[in-house]
Amino acid sequence: MSVVPAVIGKTVARNSLLLQKNSPGLLFSAGLAGMIGSTVLACRATLKMDEVLDEAKEKLITAKSLQHREYSETDRSRDMYLIYVQTSAKIVRAYAPAIIVGGLSVAALTRSHIILTRRNAALTAAYAALEKGFAEYRARVVEKYGEEEDRNFRYAAQEVEIKDGKKTGHELKAGVVGPSIYARWFNADSSSWSNDPNVNYFFLKCQQDWANDMLKARGHLFLNEVYDTLGMPRSKAGAVVGWIMGAGDDYVNFGVLMDNDMCIVDFFYADDEILLDFNVDGVIFDKIEKGTVKDGD
Repeated sequence: MSVVPAVIGKTVARNSLLLQKNSPGLLFSAGLAGMIGSTVLACRATLKMDEVLDEAKEKLITAKSLQHREYSETDRSRDMYLIYVQTSAKIVRAYAPAIIVGGLSVAALTRSHIILTRRNAALTAAYAALEKGFAEYRARVVEKYGEEEDRNFRYAAQEVEIKDGKKTGHELKAGVVGPSIYARWFNADSSSWSNDPNVNYFFLKCQQDWANDMLKARGHLFLNEVYDTLGMPRSKAGAVVGWIMGAGDDYVNFGVLMDNDMCIVDFFYADDEILLDFNVDGVIFDKIEKGTVKDGD
């Protein structure tokens, strides 16, 4: 018999977890529906105001025009005060449902915003911690094995045996490397792709120059903004990572346009795709604050 309560407990816990997970969306929907309902209730209350105000107007006219030897000015002032109080109470009662529903709706929307803000802050912090750990790991690899081996490990480079009848050796085979977590293949899936390597080169160079100009002008640039200029789909990571002046290289590099870069692919020998590996500074979403971003040169 003890199994039944355990199953019920698990079910309740699971449903509670799902409710907590979806609470921002539920609160937002409730708040939106409440605002609509509050507007409807306010409109209905407004339709009743003519009757309430007309009744108050008639009572005030009567109180002002009433003449009787036992009806003093003090009595007149008291009656007029009571008329104002009673009319105000009727107005409040008429609009009370709309006010209550509107207040609850604002509270639901505010709570939804707070929950999402806290979750985004937690995710950003976790992402930054993960990125920091990865950077420290790479630094230890470079220190022990060198930058070349670090690049080989990072991009899953493979060695292939070369036989040309004269010598036998090993070298990194171009094109078999795997992209980094921010890299993207520039190919026919992009609306800006061309079968002419020269066109692709100048297009990418123009976009890289634009990205650098934007970085200097604003002090920050998100990776998704660069994806947009290249006709590539956005990513979740691209919404929080990018470049920020004073926190990294202070320039944007696509990884295939500068002679001193250790390019993954030979640009002008890429027939159908080019791997772009962006030198992002990491998570910048939590660094864009007043006084954090310095002005570009």
